Amino acid sequence: MKFVVSSSELLYHLQAVSRVVSNKSSIPILENILFELAGDKLTITASDLESTMVTSMSLDNSEGEGLVALPAKILLETLKKFPEQPISFDINNDSLAVDILTDRGKYSVVGLSGDEFPEIPEVDKDKSSNLLLPASVLLAGINKTLFATADDELRPVMNGILMEMSPENLTFVASDSHKLVRYQRMDATTEFSSSFILPKKPASFLKSVLVKEDGDVTIEFDDKNAFFVMENHRLVCRLVEGNYPSYNAVIPQDNPNKIIVNRQEVVNTLGRVSLFSNQASNLVKLSITGDKMMVSAQDIDFSISAYENLSCQYSGDAIEIGFKSAFLAELLDNISSEEIVMELADPARAGIFLPLENDGPEDELMLLMPMMIN
Repeated sequence: MKFVVSSSELLYHLQAVSRVVSNKSSIPILENILFELAGDKLTITASDLESTMVTSMSLDNSEGEGLVALPAKILLETLKKFPEQPISFDINNDSLAVDILTDRGKYSVVGLSGDEFPEIPEVDKDKSSNLLLPASVLLAGINKTLFATADDELRPVMNGILMEMSPENLTFVASDSHKLVRYQRMDATTEFSSSFILPKKPASFLKSVLVKEDGDVTIEFDDKNAFFVMENHRLVCRLVEGNYPSYNAVIPQDNPNKIIVNRQEVVNTLGRVSLFSNQASNLVKLSITGDKMMVSAQDIDFSISAYENLSCQYSGDAIEIGFKSAFLAELLDNISSEEIVMELADPARAGIFLPLENDGPEDELMLLMPMMIN
């Protein structure tokens, strides 16, 4: 089989699927990318058994058809160094010898049989559900929650994003036991109620390709796999098995102490004051009274300390509470609002962080567990 393709266009599609390729796979075929030519359509597939990414492109100049797996690393590194130009692939279907021809030279590799490549799972129609989402909504849900997922081998259900569908809203939830994020969309509803846990790795794959998708995403899932079909890409991933913890039970209700403060001012202050915190604990203390919030940190071992005062709007009793500054800064970086509301009950209970005004159909809530102040 033969085909001619733009070097930059091929590189774009290869980079999209190559994120799935594992460099340390015990199965050699998985270090390759599968090329399938049928008519004027080239389909490119990569897999690590847990996730499979598929993309396709139309060709103006092609001949024959066939299936071959080509080494991912060599292809990518070579294409990155090419200027924009047409590239010809000449593949012997019997020997799997591949010649890549440019106007200046020839690059030769030997592929593997495409028949060895793992088959893409099929959805179980008897157990499946499906929904249609704008790509922007799915991207927002992943962006808001991915950073809060855990890396916990003992509790794999925490290593992904919970997606809950209902007639009222679509909810994305992630937590690593220290922080929790709940992001809801009132403009994305379903006639059924269901849920699944999207693992962290395929969620990051989706994040990378959704930024260039404008249309809708078809999501179909059964009890084992989820299928995401976009205009230019398709992702199939194995879901996390198990039940997600009851996250609503850990969100404190009726918090009497409410602070309104400028988000960026807090982030900038944290960046300065946290440099003076104990390196092991990374503890910063928030002392709130009247219309003032003091952010302070100290490291007794090195006799260093710092504090800054910020103006705020506060209703409640004077309170002191400690947080891990890295976690607090991470939460604040992911809230899309100039002003934020902090809701506190007491120094031992989780703090709630909300945008002052939720935009339109969005509702976002972030929670952070406090640290003990010595």
